[in-house]
Amino acid sequence: MFLAGCAASADAPPRPTTIHGVTPGHKCETGDTDQFLGQATDGESGPAILRVTKAAALRWAPPGVMLTMDFREDRVTVRLGPDGKITAIKCG
Repeated sequence: MFLAGCAASADAPPRPTTIHGVTPGHKCETGDTDQFLGQATDGESGPAILRVTKAAALRWAPPGVMLTMDFREDRVTVRLGPDGKITAIKCG
């Protein structure tokens, strides 16, 4: 009775499963990302970068923050300058 609320709807599409850094249907492409360079981050920049790059995951990289070295073809990494503006956008 209580678990009925947790069941997936029959009309809902299945969520893609990420396996070893690969989400089906998502492979990061940075071809059109120059438009974001120099912009301040806001609530809309992250979703817009995900749309443009076709990535499934977004990782913000402020200055001085250590990042893992693992490569994920479905992830985009957005590097930020000390002023909080976007300095680079790379896949992985």
